[in-house]
Amino acid sequence: MDTGNAGGLAKTLAEAEAAMLDANINALLSPLLDGPTGGGGGRGSGGGRASASDGGSGGGAAAKANGGVKPLPEQRVLELAAHCRELLAREPNVAHVRAPVTIVGDTHGQFHDLLEIFRIAGRAPETNYLFLGDYVDRGYYSVETVCAVLALKARYPGRVTVIRGNHESRQITQVYGFYEECLRKYGSARVWTALTDVFDALPLAAVVENSLFCPHAGLSPALETLDQVDGLHRFEEVPHEGAMCDLLWSDPDDRIGWGISPRGAGYTYGQDVSEAFNHANGLRFIVRAHQLVSEGYLWQHGGAVVTVFSAPNYCYRCGNRAAVVDVDERMDARVVQFEHAAPTGAGVTEVRRTAPDYFL
Repeated sequence: MDTGNAGGLAKTLAEAEAAMLDANINALLSPLLDGPTGGGGGRGSGGGRASASDGGSGGGAAAKANGGVKPLPEQRVLELAAHCRELLAREPNVAHVRAPVTIVGDTHGQFHDLLEIFRIAGRAPETNYLFLGDYVDRGYYSVETVCAVLALKARYPGRVTVIRGNHESRQITQVYGFYEECLRKYGSARVWTALTDVFDALPLAAVVENSLFCPHAGLSPALETLDQVDGLHRFEEVPHEGAMCDLLWSDPDDRIGWGISPRGAGYTYGQDVSEAFNHANGLRFIVRAHQLVSEGYLWQHGGAVVTVFSAPNYCYRCGNRAAVVDVDERMDARVVQFEHAAPTGAGVTEVRRTAPDYFL
């Protein structure tokens, strides 16, 4: 066979495969992003919240039963998972992110609140996004939430960054809801298996313009530099201890030094630890998620750490506000707070301002 013809055929096949992938991704994104709350605006756009829609006659009853969200076809979810695992496996442990970017904390299956974020901050690719993990568990729509984030990553890989949270784990998701949701929606564990395989490929942290360190949770006594984070082996289930575990489980604390975490995994770390890590790596501050905070954000350690939590009215009962961090081209960071966007026909959503249980 002529080598020129062979090369042309290979290019044509690759282009056809890419076009098919784009079509599948768009087919997933369209009902997800244009369904319950309608289209979103650009960066900083306003506008009222649209009413819920069942997405048309085909699957309308199923969409109504699923809070106005059309169920995602299993085969498309499996294809998305396979592509994203390959895509994410090529990224380093610490993803490098350019400003401007909107940083999103835990979303925990609260899909309608994810759509609210897009309405407030804008849609990709007009808005760049960095998601800090914990896409699944607790909320009613873990499948839709994680698939929307992954589909955006697949469609705009240079504009959307996703990292791993402690709930992106086989063990945790079998306890806190994602596994059961996959069984209920698809009748088997195939979707759960495919998506938890993707979780193994997620980066462990990100850094914005070499100035803001963004792990899901925090620091580790085994890690002093970003280069050490890049040297970790991440393609596995989250271990019960060690540096990888610490990045996904540790919390800032008012006490100095390292402490035993009440979570049973990771550590607590004080202001001296945060400031030393920032100084050693030339960082301004740490942006992390992982903890429920009543106003959606909390500055700690004299400005060395900010926690951002993006699941308002967490578990549909905590009454908390939520927030994202908007970092502009000049690296000025602005916290944007927002309220809960309740799902339609999905059970209990009222606010109960009680002391929350201990949350992972």
